[in-house]
Amino acid sequence: MRGADTVAELVGRQWGDHRIGLRDEHHTLTHHQVAAGAAARAALLVDLMPPLPGGEPHLGILLDNTPEYPLWLSAAALAGAAVAGINPTRRGTELARDIRHTECRVLVTQRAHLPLLDGLPLPGLRILVTDTDAYRELLAPYGSARPGDARLGPVRPDSRFLLSFTSGSTGAPKAALCSQGRLAAAGASLVRHFGVGPDDVHYVCMPMFHGNAVIADWAPALAAGAGVALRARFSASRFLPDVRLFGATYFTYVGRAVQYLLATPPEPDDRRHPLRLGFGTEAGAVDAARFRERFGVPLVEGYGSSEGGAAIQRTPDTPTGAIGRAAPGDDLAVVDAGTGLACAPARFSPTGRLLNASEAIGELVNRGRSPFEGYWRNPEAEAARLRDGWYWTGDLFYRDADGYLYFAGRTDDRLRVDSENLAAAMIEHILARWDRAAGVAVYAIPDPVAGDQVMAALALRAGEVFDPEEFAAFLAAQEDLGTKMPPRFVRVMTELPLTATNKIHRVALRRASFLCPDPVWWRPAPGAPYEPLTPTAVTALRAAYAHHGRAPSPHHPDQAVSSGSRPARGSEGDDPARG
Repeated sequence: MRGADTVAELVGRQWGDHRIGLRDEHHTLTHHQVAAGAAARAALLVDLMPPLPGGEPHLGILLDNTPEYPLWLSAAALAGAAVAGINPTRRGTELARDIRHTECRVLVTQRAHLPLLDGLPLPGLRILVTDTDAYRELLAPYGSARPGDARLGPVRPDSRFLLSFTSGSTGAPKAALCSQGRLAAAGASLVRHFGVGPDDVHYVCMPMFHGNAVIADWAPALAAGAGVALRARFSASRFLPDVRLFGATYFTYVGRAVQYLLATPPEPDDRRHPLRLGFGTEAGAVDAARFRERFGVPLVEGYGSSEGGAAIQRTPDTPTGAIGRAAPGDDLAVVDAGTGLACAPARFSPTGRLLNASEAIGELVNRGRSPFEGYWRNPEAEAARLRDGWYWTGDLFYRDADGYLYFAGRTDDRLRVDSENLAAAMIEHILARWDRAAGVAVYAIPDPVAGDQVMAALALRAGEVFDPEEFAAFLAAQEDLGTKMPPRFVRVMTELPLTATNKIHRVALRRASFLCPDPVWWRPAPGAPYEPLTPTAVTALRAAYAHHGRAPSPHHPDQAVSSGSRPARGSEGDDPARG
């Protein structure tokens, strides 16, 4: 099939195709019905937000993975609008900020998420609630629309299409831009790389506000004419039943989801399913091997971001623990951020331990033509990414003598929890409201399996003591504390460590992790009461880290950064019940 220049063209190709194109547990739509539904929504969209100077208008989507999500993505492509995926784990003023920053004129949501919007200052925003009679009545007059009938303006490859939130170490999340042409090209690239065809069915169980689901799952399905099956929120217990029900052959993941799947009770028919491939990030070598052994499905690890500034592709000869080599067209290098010079090739011990970390680890940069299209209304962040003609990823890597790349951490104070990048400063600003605290530092420590966990150091005011129940109640009362932000570990200190320039010594805090002389409180499970971290609990945690080839700190003496494991990189999802 000839390649497409835009997402709109791919949506239009579904017209007249009466094979099953989109399913969930309640709905079944043909490709033709998807195109027709997208055309109707595009016509409604044109009437709701006529064009204004300044390019494509913005539509916000605050939905679970219901059929309305891909229908509205398709509608925006046809109409020439851009979509901001709104994260439902954000809360209060921070959620309102995301919607206002991306200048959304219409927000598509569902009744379950309406409480998140109660009382938020969102002047002039038109809200469509998809699971209501009023919405169905509003859409009904547009039922005869065809793709291309209604447009807000020209639809070109460089038309803005996605605004995907990503966050760094400071400030509010940034909205990375993705054009129709880049998303169409990304889908076509994955089709070629994995041999995706029209008979495949892509199971989308990662949240669609995240680039993982849209770029790596929905876009290649659209490019190949494959079917799409949806799960509203990730569920480990429903994974295999869904795969069998929908005939799914391909899915995307991040590491936490893989962990949840492996935690389900083994069944004799675990290999009875049509899946042939999982594509994602951060599963870890140990869990990827366990997944293939149990389910008979290979997990192909990749590296990329919503920004699209650099991509790494895995090949069949990629060593265990490596991500792969630079994607075609990328000139990737691992450089010393201070000098800009290439770092030395990695050297390994016979057991795979990295021997020359200090000279081999550096920041991954793309020295060639970068597909990075910028951030919405954030020139400072763009300048930080594009320096000296290079795209700086903000991620640390090392490279072996054969050119294979291995992930080694981040260059700033980001935390990556359940595949979401969180800004430590934002969490600190919230925790600093607790009146018992004189100082707060928030930092990442490795999760035993993949990604990070949130740890906070609290310096208490003179005469104060740490009250775990009061602290938990304080956290629960903070409307802008997202579901991924509460600290799992709390270190109680008399004062925070400082550097010579009177900045918080985060390296020292991360190095100590929870293996420190100060009292540490922790939640054994998300949402559980805080309790003292006892020696018995520490022993159990050490065993969990060791089982997955990790350690409580990238800097701790227990840590062995090897070709068989990747340190501190995040994973998708939450508790399986929450998705």
